[in-house]
Parts: sequence; C-alpha cells; structure tokens
Amino acid sequence: QVQLVESGGGSVQPGGSLRLSCVVSESGFTITTMAWHRRAPGKERELIALITRAGATNYRDSVKGRFTISRDDTKKAVYLQMDSLGPEDTAVYYCNVGLNGMYYWGQGTQVTVAS
Repeated sequence: QVQLVESGGGSVQPGGSLRLSCVVSESGFTITTMAWHRRAPGKERELIALITRAGATNYRDSVKGRFTISRDDTKKAVYLQMDSLGPEDTAVYYCNVGLNGMYYWGQGTQVTVAS
C-alpha cells in the first residue's frame, strides 16, 4: 500500500515561512509528476505547484514568487517552500505524486496564517 507522508504544516504569522515535505513510503516505483494542492475553507481544492520528472515547474499565479517546489528522487520526496505567507494561504495542503501511471494523495497538512 503506497502512502505519502506529509509534514511541516503549522501556524505562522503573516510574512512568515513554512516548508512542507512529502515522502513516498514505498520503493520500486517510477515517480513522475509531483505536485502540491490546497483546499481553503469553503473553497475547492486547487493545484498550486507541480514539478515534472525533468524538473520543470509550474505555479498558480497567486503563489508565484513566494512558493518554491522541489524534489529529491533519491529520498522519494517533494517539498514546498512557502515564503511571505498571508492569511489567504490558510488551507489544508496535499501532495500528489504520480507513481507508475497512477496518482496518489497525501493525507493533508494544515497551514494556518494568522496574527
């Protein structure tokens, strides 16, 4: 059973930073695209950043210049560095990873930005 284990969420003041991590529990898979999504209270889940196997990245406009996605295939991990956080970034963040043609979700980690 493939599991994606997320960590790094928490509470932070506006202007602060957090780094999310997501690690794939199993070996022997070909990891393709890795991504982060989030669901804010009362809103639909949205894609905010992705990184391809080749390392190409793409970001939602609202996080461009503030968030950075990266991956370490040797650790089967994807990261999301979040800087200049604002209250609008409050959400549950989910990683999503492509493994051998299927996509798996992390359990979600809460990020709260408040004074």
